[in-house]
Amino acid sequence: MAEHLLEVKGLKQHFPIKTGFMKKTMLKAVDGVSFTIDRGETLGLVGESGCGKTTVGRSLLRLYKPTAGSIKYHGQEIDDQNIQGFRKQMQVVFQDPYSSLNPRMTVGDIVGEPLDIHKLYKTEKEREQKVVSLLELVGLNSDHKRRYAHEFSGGQRQRIGIARALAVDPEFIVCDEPVSALDVSIQAQIINTFDELQQKLGLAYLFIAHDLHVVHHMSRRIAVMYLGKIVETAVADDIINLPMHPYTQSLISAIPIPDPKQARERHRIVLQGEVPSPLNVPSGCAFRNRCRWRQDICAEQTPELRELAPGHEVACWNPQMPK
Repeated sequence: MAEHLLEVKGLKQHFPIKTGFMKKTMLKAVDGVSFTIDRGETLGLVGESGCGKTTVGRSLLRLYKPTAGSIKYHGQEIDDQNIQGFRKQMQVVFQDPYSSLNPRMTVGDIVGEPLDIHKLYKTEKEREQKVVSLLELVGLNSDHKRRYAHEFSGGQRQRIGIARALAVDPEFIVCDEPVSALDVSIQAQIINTFDELQQKLGLAYLFIAHDLHVVHHMSRRIAVMYLGKIVETAVADDIINLPMHPYTQSLISAIPIPDPKQARERHRIVLQGEVPSPLNVPSGCAFRNRCRWRQDICAEQTPELRELAPGHEVACWNPQMPK
């Protein structure tokens, strides 16, 4: 079997939070996450706000130093000593195109900065040619390189962010909710840009989002997160059509349906209560206080991901098989 491009095992990211005088409590933002991504594949990562999706992406790139766990890229474990050697291969597109671009730099300098840092050109003319080709690759033109970020729309700014990520010719990109800050009319254009770049350049994505429609369209596989843990992972169609975890089922039931008749006939699963604080995670299954199907064992033991169907893993003591 060929090795995975990226292999994550037991990733934990805990932050010390001051909760009183001379007292700190560990906030478990990510608590034992494992997954793999193959070359040219997109893994979608979905869940409610605050579940740890963005923290996972930033920990992969070591923008945060992981508390525990291993991250392997091409079979080689990434650590503090060798991370600089992986910077060109792993890049990120941030959520907010309004704050992720330097307002004092021209677009040409924003896109060209990675080329400067990694010394990827020999002459100024070569640098300029690379910047222009990157802008054209994402649907912009050479005239844009002389302008500043504030002169562009949200969708155009996100294209600039994508061009910047592509400047060092990476294999893997963390897409951190790259369309959530954009108008719905622009989202489809940016999603299509990601699709086209993947087909053209063979890129692999970790696509983080809370919109299941977007993730389903983009991803081959989907992982569902809840309170720092992955609770279900499967092929994208199986997550949408055959969800087994009660939390995934509630997410799927919340997807809007354009047909009013179908929308009225569909059973909406409304979760009770609030998401627990990651500062005080319940014992056993973190979802149990909101689950309709909880049992005694749910309060006693934390369920691990187990394969219930080919390629379909669920972390639940009482999974609900689709009828």
